[in-house]
Amino acid sequence: MLLGNFLIGLREGLEAALVVSILIAYLVKTGNRRALLPVWTGIGAAVVLACVFGIALSAASSEMQFKTQELFGGVLSIVAVGLVTWMVFWMRKTARFMKAELEGRLEGALDVGPLALAAVAFLAVGREGLETALFLWTNISNSSGGSTQPIAGAFLGLAVAVALGYLLYRGGLKINLKRFFTWTGAALIVVAAGVFGYGFHDLQEAEVFPGLHSVALEPHAFFAEFGGAGDWMQTVFQGVLNVTPQITWLQLVMWAAYLVPVMVLFLRNPSPSKPAPAKAAEPAPTS
Repeated sequence: MLLGNFLIGLREGLEAALVVSILIAYLVKTGNRRALLPVWTGIGAAVVLACVFGIALSAASSEMQFKTQELFGGVLSIVAVGLVTWMVFWMRKTARFMKAELEGRLEGALDVGPLALAAVAFLAVGREGLETALFLWTNISNSSGGSTQPIAGAFLGLAVAVALGYLLYRGGLKINLKRFFTWTGAALIVVAAGVFGYGFHDLQEAEVFPGLHSVALEPHAFFAEFGGAGDWMQTVFQGVLNVTPQITWLQLVMWAAYLVPVMVLFLRNPSPSKPAPAKAAEPAPTS
């Protein structure tokens, strides 16, 4: 869970950091430093909203009975996977146009006033924050080893993302963002596959689906054969693939049904479409 949440915090945090750096750099470059305050206000409000959303999810689930809690967790896990999958594909497609799009919105907001500037910053960062809070909450709530490591992994990823974002803003770091988002996107799909399968495991515990005791794999039994080394091997295996100590058949099928087609679609590299050559104009018939 620590590695999975580190990847989530790193990728989502860097997306938000890029958004912030683009907004701030544009205002500084155009001599609109007076507009920094409403922009930072919007960013701060978005961060607070994401934190409140995560706390509200935890508070709501803690008051539920076991089956209701599992139903709630299972449905939110599947929703979170859907949002993260959309985000991964969207970011890969539109990352190179993000700067121009944000600067265009900011230029229009400058003409309207401070509230518009705060709204642009709030919406740009808030979407990332809500997605991150939901996905991290599902990971932490599904963790069988407590919440300390998942939370530590998430904060470590966010801290690294903030540092990278600052270095990019200052011009002290150059990274291939396309390659970065491709590799982290692929890793995040692996993490999401585990959350997707676990979501259906939660729904089995809520008695929405049968087969809770139809176990397909028992990783803990396999790693137990390695003695003392098996403990950390199992921890790494479960942390990377985000799976449970006992994997039901439904969980395994849904894990594969998500991972294989989504990964193939994501890694597919379609050749860019070339514009059709202009057809030469036919000479007019002479009479």
